[in-house]
Formats: sequence, C-alpha cells, structure tokens
Amino acid sequence: MIGTRLAPTISPDTQFFWDGLRDHTILIQQCSDCGTRRFPPRPMCFSCQSLKWETVTAAGTGTVHSFVMPQYPPLPFFEYPYIVALIDLDEGVRLVSNLTDVAPDDVHIGMPVTAYFTTFDTLDKEELVLHQFRPTAAAVGD
Repeated sequence: MIGTRLAPTISPDTQFFWDGLRDHTILIQQCSDCGTRRFPPRPMCFSCQSLKWETVTAAGTGTVHSFVMPQYPPLPFFEYPYIVALIDLDEGVRLVSNLTDVAPDDVHIGMPVTAYFTTFDTLDKEELVLHQFRPTAAAVGD
C-alpha cells in the first residue's frame, strides 16, 4: 500500500472500470452498434444513442495531452510534486491520471507514457487500485 486516497463513487455504469483496475487492466467502453469508444463510462453512446456496449482492454500506452501540478492547498494524502495529467490513450480516448517517475521540468505535451497500477488505502480502510502513468523508456531525456 502507498498512502491514502479518497474512495471513488462507484455506480452500476462504472463498476466494470473499477473491477478492471483491481485486475490491473484499463477497460474502455465501446458501443456495440457503431464502435465508438468512450471514456468516462456512461450508459449511452454519444454518437448513436445506443445503450449496448462492450469493453476494450487498453494497452496502457499513450501520450500526455495536458498536465497541471497542483500545489496549494497541500493535501496530506498526496506526495509532492504531484502531477495530474490528461492522457491520450492509443485507443482514442482521454483519461485523467497521475504522472510519476519524472521531474516536473521534464514533463511535456506529447510525452509518451505507459500505465502501471498502484494500490492505496481509502479513508474507509478499503483497498483502491488506481492507474498511474510514467514516461516510456524512449521518453526519458526527451
């Protein structure tokens, strides 16, 4: 376990995603009718309004689309520097995650990143598995 985090709100529409993280897998919704991929999870396809969907397993690779480094007010359950990044996954969706194992000055838009998984305790003493990203070996020193 590393640190403590707030527990997410899990609904019937997002349960599959959190179950996937526990299995160290990032699952993405894909419309069964038109094939549109979507994240965050939601009940209806935004392209064709279908309620039918399946999951696609993400490779866990992508690039940094944007990032911020919140600093104030400091929160006791985060280690600083704390980099929050919007990641463009290779599967065509974006998700918010943390970026680690990189100096803040070395982070840049377009940086190739790879997912890994970390287990945290929640304030309720439950285990929470989250995806995190770090630069791919090729990105180090870019």
